[in-house]
Amino acid sequence: MRLFVHEVRTEQLLFWRNREAAFFTFFLPIIFFLIFGSIYGDSTITKEHIRAAPFLEAGMVGYGVASTAFAGLAITMTIRRESGVLKRIRATPLPPATYLLAVLVSTFIVFLIEAALLIVLGRLLFSVAVPDKLGSLFLTLALGAACFAAMGLGLTGLVRSAEGSSAVVNFVYLPMAIISGTFFTPKEYPAFLRAIADVLPLTYFTKLTREVMVRNHHLWSQPGSIAVVLAWGFVGLAGAIRGFRWQPREG
Repeated sequence: MRLFVHEVRTEQLLFWRNREAAFFTFFLPIIFFLIFGSIYGDSTITKEHIRAAPFLEAGMVGYGVASTAFAGLAITMTIRRESGVLKRIRATPLPPATYLLAVLVSTFIVFLIEAALLIVLGRLLFSVAVPDKLGSLFLTLALGAACFAAMGLGLTGLVRSAEGSSAVVNFVYLPMAIISGTFFTPKEYPAFLRAIADVLPLTYFTKLTREVMVRNHHLWSQPGSIAVVLAWGFVGLAGAIRGFRWQPREG
């Protein structure tokens, strides 16, 4: 346990010292929330029958899990693999499972801090109520972080180089974040974009966050959304088991 706690602390230090990673994975959803909340936060989303600010806040939590647990983790682990860091860690007495678990827990901590900051800013700047179902909210965040982290680890098996990691991951996650309705409601999208949104895991996770944060429903009130997110998580886990490597793929 002491070794695990030490590794989590190390991962936290590495994350916050990497200013570029901290900006693009942690602060970017917050910046988007501040920008879009200032522009249309007091307007009403007609098709959702709610004010835009709480709708956007919950959406940015969805965006946050994609940027932190999916994209950030995939890029970081690919770079560590190709730079030989994972190979060296594999050769140390540190158990591989302990290392991976510490990385995942550290990622979840970052995501929790991000979500908490979004809620605080929403309350202070845009008069968004604090969610009533905090237990359901925590479980929702844990579910999203676990499933998207599994998909992030699975994606590393498809990325062949450190130089191409950002391009490949951003090609996947940025369109997903937009199409899934983290910024705007998918109900206003053209039919072909709605069809794409209907199969994306982030669509259903964002729906969960809005049900819990905005409409104050319990997590288990949306079993269909939970099932889709879990299904994608198992797909990511299968990909990670099959494709995750400790050895560099280049050269």
